[in-house]
Amino acid sequence: MTNVLIVGASGAIARHVIAFLRGNDSLNTTLYLRNAARLADLDTTAMRVVEGDVTDTARLTEAMQGQDIVYANLTGDMDVMARVLVDTMDAEDVKRLIFVTSLGIYDEVPGKFGEWNRREIGAYLPPFRRAADLIEASDLDYTILRPAWLTDKDDLAYETTTRDEPFEGTEIARKAVAAYIMTLLEDPSKDIGGNIGLSKPGTDGDKPAFM
Repeated sequence: MTNVLIVGASGAIARHVIAFLRGNDSLNTTLYLRNAARLADLDTTAMRVVEGDVTDTARLTEAMQGQDIVYANLTGDMDVMARVLVDTMDAEDVKRLIFVTSLGIYDEVPGKFGEWNRREIGAYLPPFRRAADLIEASDLDYTILRPAWLTDKDDLAYETTTRDEPFEGTEIARKAVAAYIMTLLEDPSKDIGGNIGLSKPGTDGDKPAFM
């Protein structure tokens, strides 16, 4: 059985992952978040729930013990949290990390959509880029994800690009990002060292359709 720690478990993408994990007997799941009440509407039967802040090293270390995979879906001071997470994983000899950042951190989004994206969120991206750089400089078996603009559609379709390829598409459903994450949890050897852009096929345009 593989032990999985979800850090930031109340996040919108993580909630879909938790739903996908229900009844999966091959994955033993620990949910780490600041307020367990935020999961009250989800079926977390047989999942361990730990309340704590990512920057609380002692609490995170406790949750990290015995884990095989860490999936982090965080908001806030991304670079600060990434540093604590990497250091704690190193201390506990946990190697596999799945870490969600954002499209645009490498200025990899082309054309008019890239220009629009920079105007909308460019000022917020430096901490995401620093977090990704820190993880890539570590000795962890990481996969960094850069999803497009997120929707709440009931949709599992996704396509991927690498760090060195122009980003494709403008949007993707959170549920589809969760579906891709599940492929990594079920096959931890997949996309190790990958820096993956995620979008829905056929959504190219000057900006997301919902904007």
